[in-house]
Amino acid sequence: MDLCFAAADINDFPVITVDAEQKYQVMEGFGFSLTGGSAMLISRLPAADRSALLRELFLPDGNGIGISFLRLSIGASDLSERSFSYDDRPDGHADFELVHFDIEAGDIEVIPLLREILAVNSTVRIIATPWSAPPWMKTNQSFIGGKLRPDCYGVYAAYLVKYLKAMRERGITIHAITPQNEPLNDKNEPSMVMEACEQVEFIKNHLGPALRNVGLPGVELFCWDHNCDVKEYPLAVFADAEARRYLSGSAWHLYGGDISALADVHQAYPEMKLYFTEQWVGADGQFAGDLLWHIRHVLIGSIRNWSRIVLEWNLASDPFCCPHTPGGEARCVGALTIGEEIGRNVAYYVIGHASKFVRPGSSRIHSDAQASLPNVAFLTPAGHIVLIALNDGAESRSFNIQFQGKKATAILPAGAIGTYVWPAV
Repeated sequence: MDLCFAAADINDFPVITVDAEQKYQVMEGFGFSLTGGSAMLISRLPAADRSALLRELFLPDGNGIGISFLRLSIGASDLSERSFSYDDRPDGHADFELVHFDIEAGDIEVIPLLREILAVNSTVRIIATPWSAPPWMKTNQSFIGGKLRPDCYGVYAAYLVKYLKAMRERGITIHAITPQNEPLNDKNEPSMVMEACEQVEFIKNHLGPALRNVGLPGVELFCWDHNCDVKEYPLAVFADAEARRYLSGSAWHLYGGDISALADVHQAYPEMKLYFTEQWVGADGQFAGDLLWHIRHVLIGSIRNWSRIVLEWNLASDPFCCPHTPGGEARCVGALTIGEEIGRNVAYYVIGHASKFVRPGSSRIHSDAQASLPNVAFLTPAGHIVLIALNDGAESRSFNIQFQGKKATAILPAGAIGTYVWPAV
């Protein structure tokens, strides 16, 4: 939105002061999870339509929203058509040498589509996480629940390294991983439980050394990857100095707890990064209410509490919230609905408000906290100030933006989000 700054006081509206001299975390990107289902649906579009959609999604120019970060599942997620790993074996059989590892065992559209995406924008960064180890490595021999067997810690670390190397061989660099998606969730399909003490053991004695020993120290490792209601988990992992030396930070969802948990962890370990990696939009919600909640808590909330990335969940689903595994979540609305036409939904607009303007390398800067006008501000590498503000009230709100001693007046209608951009000098 255009602003006209003036030196004089022009009214008595509330003021949001923006100060580019007070810098906080550097932003690394915004985006979604490219699930197996998302890749399948997008890949089935006619070539010209798919090309146009990828340019809209991954370039910030014109009508593009400039997605800069993606999340992948290592093996199946619950939004794959079926549960699989890259080394499934018949019941009663194991493969400790990983001779049967096959990167194309399922979700076969992901790698070709990623290549198309990287051809559009080669700077897109990727974080990957497993929903489950291969069942033969688990205590219950199942894709659902169970734990990693102690005698399989080493082979599972090797399995994850093999995934990273296989992706690199196909021209895809994974920049970061987490050891387990939602490690306290034993109900999803797939899923696997990994207690904090087990994650400490796995990271410090197996996965961390494995990444370093095979020449992949540049792959960042994040613990947790679950909700804000159990901040004690990442704090326990960080408290182990040997595990912490391999870690870059912790990853977060918001299906429980309060987003302020991120700031609590930042205060305890300020050198550790915070990544917000997942939040879904349910089919039983309402567009307006969901949009406002996600902007307030996920976008503005996570960033003001030190997150360096913001990822909404599924990039694309069909009109029936498919595909998903038989026991997976059946109500996930994608950022896109791909049917006879392509619909753009809540998550698309949540991310687009930031990703188009707040490019990687932007710094969060000071802006006044306002309960009635939640907001967050940035200084971009191109030398622009970006302010994202929300009016989730029932009436239109007028307010002033103050920058370098000058003020500009803005008006946000009820239930509206505004992204304001102006030169830093």
